[in-house]
Amino acid sequence: MINIIIVNTDYITGQEIENIIGLVKGSTIKARHIGSDIGAGLRNLVGGEVKGYTKMIDEARDEALERMKKEAENLGADAIINVRFTTSQVMAGASEILVYGTAVKLK
Repeated sequence: MINIIIVNTDYITGQEIENIIGLVKGSTIKARHIGSDIGAGLRNLVGGEVKGYTKMIDEARDEALERMKKEAENLGADAIINVRFTTSQVMAGASEILVYGTAVKLK
C-alpha cells in the first residue's frame, strides 16, 4: 500500500501538482447499539460525553477515510487535496459518514 498524502487545503507545501485525477470519496453507515442508547439516555440526565457514540463515530471516520484512500490508490493518485467530512442521518438511529476530496498526481 502506498502512502497517500491527505490534506484539507488546495495545495501541498513543497509539492507541485502534475495532474488532477478527480473526485474520490469514501463512506460508511453506522447504526446505534441498544447498549449505547441506554448509556446515552443516562448521560442525557447527568451530562457528559457519550463515549460509546464517540468511539463509533471515530471508527466510522477511519473506515470512510480508508475507503477514500483505496479509491485514490486505485486511480494512481499520490495525494488527496481539499478533503472534507460530512455526516447525515439516513434513518432513525443510523448515520452516514462521508469523506471526499480531489485525487491528484504529484510531480
